[in-house]
Amino acid sequence: MVIGVSTGGPNALARLIPDLPASFPVPVMVVQHMPPTFTRLLADRLSTNGSLRVVEAEDAMEITPGRVIVARGDYHLRVRRSGSRATAALDQGPQENSCRPSVDVLFRSAAETYRGAVLSVVLTGMGSDGLKGTEAVKAAAGYSIAQDRATSVVWGTPGAVAEAGLADQILPLEAIGAELVRLAG
Repeated sequence: MVIGVSTGGPNALARLIPDLPASFPVPVMVVQHMPPTFTRLLADRLSTNGSLRVVEAEDAMEITPGRVIVARGDYHLRVRRSGSRATAALDQGPQENSCRPSVDVLFRSAAETYRGAVLSVVLTGMGSDGLKGTEAVKAAAGYSIAQDRATSVVWGTPGAVAEAGLADQILPLEAIGAELVRLAG
């Protein structure tokens, strides 16, 4: 599962991540638009609030269920296949949508690696980073959820996904966790 979030993201993630049980059967990767050093603090904060372990991404880190991997500030997070394992790959390639890390980069790489088994979630945020990545997820037969307007701090990114007709569901923040558990089960 991949999550993209920007403005209002730390609070949205603090609401969503605790809704995922320790037994959540799929790995979770997050791009939160945030500068270096703050992503580690975010991971530490989120790790204390829920059942899943939340860590800041490290290059070549294995992507496994039971853990949430948060993209490191100023680095794109990609999914790479290494034999039968999936690993995190970090790079400082060009910004996309004026962002590094970019939601589109993560979503595209997850779609390439997992094909139709990708579940993408676009939460509150400004701009359209995540739109092209969601297009890639949908083209690979993946599933997409967008946060609704009423519970978003800024409905720019989830709104772009919804208005493009790419969201399989548009849900209030408080309903997303339960739906993810249902879909992943």
